[in-house]
Amino acid sequence: MADMPLDQSDEISDDEPCYVISIAARLVGMHQQTLRYYERAGLVSPSRTGGNIRMYSNADIQRIRQAQRLIDELGVNLAGVDIILRMGEQIRELQEAVEQTRRELDRLRSTRLPAPYEPR
Repeated sequence: MADMPLDQSDEISDDEPCYVISIAARLVGMHQQTLRYYERAGLVSPSRTGGNIRMYSNADIQRIRQAQRLIDELGVNLAGVDIILRMGEQIRELQEAVEQTRRELDRLRSTRLPAPYEPR
């Protein structure tokens, strides 16, 4: 049973909370207090359980890693990181809207319309 492949229904989505703060901190290589600071600064918003325990998703982990790179490698401050991350989200949303519009346009182009009636 240990070698059974996961089917798609067993996979964890990027947005599903699955890591407590100690595991999340270990995954990103920083102290738990730094994650709490990032939360207070608005860079990440982990989910909370009924017992108020922070639960981080894979998307949260990716966002923390992006923030960490911007701070450590480029010297961006927290306000700048917040702006950059928000702009990245907006760009992704716009790219998806463009792709959706392209698909709709392709669908409309492939639809055969009847020839217009021309009186003689």
